[in-house]
Amino acid sequence: MTTEIHEGPLQAAPNQDASAKLSWREKRYRRRRRRVWFEEIMGWVLVPVILLGCYWCLNIRLIALGTSPTAIMEGIEAILASL
Repeated sequence: MTTEIHEGPLQAAPNQDASAKLSWREKRYRRRRRRVWFEEIMGWVLVPVILLGCYWCLNIRLIALGTSPTAIMEGIEAILASL
């Protein structure tokens, strides 16, 4: 007794070589994946740069006004301690 697992002709697996032409959906999918990776990397780089830049600008403005972040924090602590 034999069982037939697959009826019909066998089909070759699609060739995934670089020479295989991609469909427009596959091209779009690859573009999106590349863009997502690029945006993720840019986010990891730009967010710390922006935060440090904001702190630097705030510090320069406070120095121009004749104070510092430490002096402001000590003043806030003194106000809270007096309450």
